[in-house]
Amino acid sequence: MMPVSIATAEHYLWGDSFDGWHLVNRADLSVIQERVPPGSVEVRHKHARARQFIFVVSGVATFEVGGVVHTLGTQQGIEVPPDTPHQFRNLSSDDVTFLVVSSPHSHDDRIVVNNIDGI
Repeated sequence: MMPVSIATAEHYLWGDSFDGWHLVNRADLSVIQERVPPGSVEVRHKHARARQFIFVVSGVATFEVGGVVHTLGTQQGIEVPPDTPHQFRNLSSDDVTFLVVSSPHSHDDRIVVNNIDGI
């Protein structure tokens, strides 16, 4: 086992302009650091099998989980159970950096769902 950082991890782009780094990339566990620029919104979705924990490293994120909107600041997180629609938004004027911990791996488990009016 070797130490890992965003300098050594596999990098990928997603959405319009989001960065992701696979810090742990196994079938049973995924840990990703992501960066979302100001004004960006991801597609509302859910995962059939994966349970996730989202933890904000820096910035302020708006995160809808199951129809409830949460504002998460630095060093705050929230758990997302399987089959729960959710959506990440960066409504701030700064980048948001956060960790996504998924068990099992969530990339083949994403189901797009409709947005909620007013959110």
